Amino acid sequence: MSVRRTITTIDAHAGGEPLRLITSGLPRLTGGTILDRRREMLEQYDDIRRALMWEPRGHADMYGAILTPPVTPGADYGVLFMHNEGYSTMCGHGTIALATILIETGIVPVVDEAATIRFNTPAGLVTAYASVREGRAVEVRFENVPSFVYSKDVNITTSLGEVTVPVVFGGAFYALVESNRAGLKVVPEQSRRLIDFGMEIKRAVEAKLDVHHPFEPELEGIYGTIITDASSTGADGRNVTIFADGEVDRSPCGTGTAARLAWLHAQGELTIDQPYVHESITGSRFSGRVLRTTRVAEWEAVVPEIAGRAYLTGFHTFIVEPDDPFANGFLVR
Repeated sequence: MSVRRTITTIDAHAGGEPLRLITSGLPRLTGGTILDRRREMLEQYDDIRRALMWEPRGHADMYGAILTPPVTPGADYGVLFMHNEGYSTMCGHGTIALATILIETGIVPVVDEAATIRFNTPAGLVTAYASVREGRAVEVRFENVPSFVYSKDVNITTSLGEVTVPVVFGGAFYALVESNRAGLKVVPEQSRRLIDFGMEIKRAVEAKLDVHHPFEPELEGIYGTIITDASSTGADGRNVTIFADGEVDRSPCGTGTAARLAWLHAQGELTIDQPYVHESITGSRFSGRVLRTTRVAEWEAVVPEIAGRAYLTGFHTFIVEPDDPFANGFLVR
């Protein structure tokens, strides 16, 4: 970069988890598929991700999105999600926040207090349905990609001894573990210990199990660890998702909730259309349900629906000066 770069964004949050949508300052991505565009972003423009996700313009737990033209018939947009480590395969809180931004800024038309938006994501087509009142998206629910239990029992060795965890796909691959296995509670005061525990589980599973989606080899690896707990406020479950490079999801995690639904359904603990309220480390909530069953190659799968609400937080213009020693960002945690 040899000249000043100006980048504009619209920021929002869903369940407390941020989403920073780039609205200008990024060259047009030209790949023929969403995965092509993700590679293009990584190889040619990753400095933009670092500048907006990392300090001093972002922070270690920032999250972002890039809209592109659609790549399949019937879709309205393509979308890439990004974070402190790179680029996601799918994001639930991001879908809720992105739909809210598009509706509340007038980009997407509203008919009879409702709007439907179809997104090409690296994990597949995701359809968002919004209920709108006086120009506000009061709820966004999305039909997620098929979700399934990839492995029921991965035996790993941790600093706490032997632990057995399932690996579940909900748009990304997660390891699921109960907080009491580490003597923890899902509360903000224990966030550092939760990060350490979650990352230890993630790394141990990746060292033990080759994880990849049967239909798309680039959907691979453990994205995060879902640490579950009991709710004291009447929700069906509480969790914190530790993902990417130790990010703490402030929301109940949309794809993580989808993975949780897939696991509970496989265990016979959740029936089709049975509501499930998922609570986050901040106390925010998403609701979910299994719409129907399906198959993904050899795996039995479900199609989950997740619902929540997002709020706009700002319209920003960022400047990146070519002689700024921190132009490409940094992280201190």
